[in-house]
Amino acid sequence: MHFRPLHDHVVVRRIEAEEKTSGGIIIPDTAKEKPQEGEVVAVGSGARADDGTVTPLDVQAGDRILFGKWSGTEVKIDGEELLIMKESDILGVVEAAEALKKAA
Repeated sequence: MHFRPLHDHVVVRRIEAEEKTSGGIIIPDTAKEKPQEGEVVAVGSGARADDGTVTPLDVQAGDRILFGKWSGTEVKIDGEELLIMKESDILGVVEAAEALKKAA
């Protein structure tokens, strides 16, 4: 990808939801909601304060995140649909189950 977000902006690729429910019912495309989980593709340099100092972002490329339903701006870069949003629109980082077990 040849795109670098500026300041506190983040580029996110949506992670598609499951096609079937746990009971085996197939969900048609028209009934699906857009997923609110994604993978960070690229991050900006950080938020710039009034005095010029730059605060680095808490997320980095490769993180799985949760974001609000109406967060971000949808764009198409290199034929791929992505979201560009501010770091403040991110609700949290999803930790892998293996990492949580090691921490406990």
